[in-house]
Amino acid sequence: MNKLTTIDPSLYLKNQTTERTPSPNLGKDEFLKILMTQLQNQDPLKPMEDKEFISQMASFSSLEQMMNMTSSIDQLVANQTVSPIIEYSHMIGKEISYQRYNKETGEQEDIEKSSVIAVSQDEGYAVLELKNGEKIYADDVVKVSEPQKETGEREETSSEVDDIEGSE
Repeated sequence: MNKLTTIDPSLYLKNQTTERTPSPNLGKDEFLKILMTQLQNQDPLKPMEDKEFISQMASFSSLEQMMNMTSSIDQLVANQTVSPIIEYSHMIGKEISYQRYNKETGEQEDIEKSSVIAVSQDEGYAVLELKNGEKIYADDVVKVSEPQKETGEREETSSEVDDIEGSE
């Protein structure tokens, strides 16, 4: 027969944690527990009125619908991944400045300029196809601007126009 010679001090009630850690979130399960406790502990001589009970059930129903809607919105946001092609398609036709890298050493070279003619995707990253034949990752772009107008005509200034009119 084994005799118990010592008592484990962790089993004493005074050594148990008495702190309550409140949860910042109240869900439908907690709401139902509160409602059921309220119904069980009501005064039998003064039971809960129908209006109060209906009001609490309506609150419960609203809470449940809000939680379902929140869950649906969270799922919708999680499923909406924007394709890199769509995300960078606004750059087609724009002139960009980009950092060039030496393909052999990986060292930075000069900053180049070119126009974007197409956008594609490589392993989830946006690849910009340029007018000069290069293909670069969108992360290498350092500046985006409207393309410069290429005109072969010489624009007249207001002083040149006055000189032409004065000579007639």
